[in-house]
Amino acid sequence: MSYRRDIRNSKSALFDDGIEEGGLRASSSLSQNISEHDNDKAIESLQDRVIFLKRLTGDIHEEVEGHNRMLDRMGNNMDASRGMMYGAMDRFKKVFEKKSSRRTCVLAGFFVLAFVAIYYLIRILVFIQA
Repeated sequence: MSYRRDIRNSKSALFDDGIEEGGLRASSSLSQNISEHDNDKAIESLQDRVIFLKRLTGDIHEEVEGHNRMLDRMGNNMDASRGMMYGAMDRFKKVFEKKSSRRTCVLAGFFVLAFVAIYYLIRILVFIQA
């Protein structure tokens, strides 16, 4: 029963001028005395609401279309960046797959010697300042 009451309340909220479906008022004694003028006013009010709702749905449609275009562009950009990432990963694989053990050993030795030399230089500078 409260479900029907909720429906009636929502209808009265939509048609806040007291006119229900078909332009008739809820009271049965007044429903027979409604003039054509009242019906015309109710129809004009309903037409205004329909026009407003049509305009609103058109705006919503345009907004959704704009978001769809934006999402399509974003998807295309993501595909392009994915392609660049795969290319970079392929280049890294090629670099790491090459067997140049002599170069790797020389490079590692250079870094160790450079680290030791910097360490001793810092110790000497700290000893001199103290």
